[in-house]
Amino acid sequence: MKFSDLLGMSIGNLFRRKVRTLLTIFGVLIGTASVVTMVSIGIGMKNLNLDLQKSSVITKMIEVHSQADYGASDSSSLEKFINDKDIAKMAAIKNVDVATPYFEVSVILKQGVYVSDAQIIGVTRAFLEKMPLSQGTIPQKGSSELELLAGGELNLNFYNPKVSQYATYGNAPDIDFMNKTMFVIYDTGAYYSSQQPSDAALPSQGSGDPLESKVVLPPKKYIVKTSGIIEADESGYSPFSSYGAYADIDILKAQLRKYMKNKVVPGQPETKNGKPYKTFVYSRALVMADDQSHVEEIQNTIKKMGFQTDSILEIIKQQQKQSNLIQTALGMIGGVSLFVAAIGIANTMMMSIYERTKEIGIMKVLGCDMAKIRDMFLIESALIGFIGGVVGVGLSYFVAFILNSTNVGYTLTHQNGNISIIPNWMGLVAVVFAIMVGMVAGLLPSLRAMKLSPLSALRNE
Repeated sequence: MKFSDLLGMSIGNLFRRKVRTLLTIFGVLIGTASVVTMVSIGIGMKNLNLDLQKSSVITKMIEVHSQADYGASDSSSLEKFINDKDIAKMAAIKNVDVATPYFEVSVILKQGVYVSDAQIIGVTRAFLEKMPLSQGTIPQKGSSELELLAGGELNLNFYNPKVSQYATYGNAPDIDFMNKTMFVIYDTGAYYSSQQPSDAALPSQGSGDPLESKVVLPPKKYIVKTSGIIEADESGYSPFSSYGAYADIDILKAQLRKYMKNKVVPGQPETKNGKPYKTFVYSRALVMADDQSHVEEIQNTIKKMGFQTDSILEIIKQQQKQSNLIQTALGMIGGVSLFVAAIGIANTMMMSIYERTKEIGIMKVLGCDMAKIRDMFLIESALIGFIGGVVGVGLSYFVAFILNSTNVGYTLTHQNGNISIIPNWMGLVAVVFAIMVGMVAGLLPSLRAMKLSPLSALRNE
């Protein structure tokens, strides 16, 4: 009996009981689709993490934290802050490209009727040069005027105080950083005091004079230029602060000394008498390595200096480990479905043998080779695995399309990209694996059919 004859007989026998065969194929289909989909999600998550790792700027950055308590004001805590000498030591570490203070100053930005509680972040010019811009340029070298690099979503921080409504993505205010005049107010405390009706006219007792009204005047506002806007992706994400503005730290400190005379700059510690210190200190700093491979080494060196460090590379490595565990777990979950499908194939083949016992006996009496009988049942079970595998892979591609088109990847990982990736080899391997599962599940029933006694089979009704 030729293989083509066996194949024809197997196909005919399979569809004698169409509903039972289709249900068995459906079980293999679901099992195959589960394995492929689960593994593809694991691959997609790993690739998203790798894409993040390829972002050279963010993965080379190290965030350094001081040991000072937040809001500490005594002189003993001053030593725990990061100072300019510490920054110089960090910059001198081997394989460090840039080291900068991360000097955050709370200010009020105004344009037209809109106001924003914003953060101006002072960094070195060398760090500013690392920032990708969507518009404009970095501040001019040698300029004594403060120029800002606005975050891509800084406009969402603006609101109209008359309606007290903050902006949303669908209702962003018309803020033109590049072409319209922007004002900055450094003395935020005085600004808010001047906005309170209850503080607008406070009674004060003069010596022998009648009560006079003490009016809190609004603080001075200064024109500030925006030289550029920091680049962000479609979702607004940027490795740099999207809601703040960056500036040259030397110019920013010079302006603060000029405009905040004898006043404590917001975010800076103060003496026990409530006076500002003569030098600026920082609670954070940023260090950029010249290559990703040196990040861990630089972190260890900075930790020995007594500071705490964080880097996105540490998070990525943890995510990669988690992705591997998730991929294994998802594959095992899909494997359970395929195992259940294998039981279904074995059950279908056993039922087929019981129904065709007499037919098997006739084939043996006519001299059919025992191996051919075994092969016939193995081909039937392999066909179930093949059909279920092919349709299951097709279903997997459809599920992957749905997941990727609905941007599930960004929801889970905050990275743009496909969350489900099915390599070309995976579809082929899945079909071959489904065929093998079918043949293994049909092996025992086929051996039983081969061992049936011809006389017992012929007597079977």
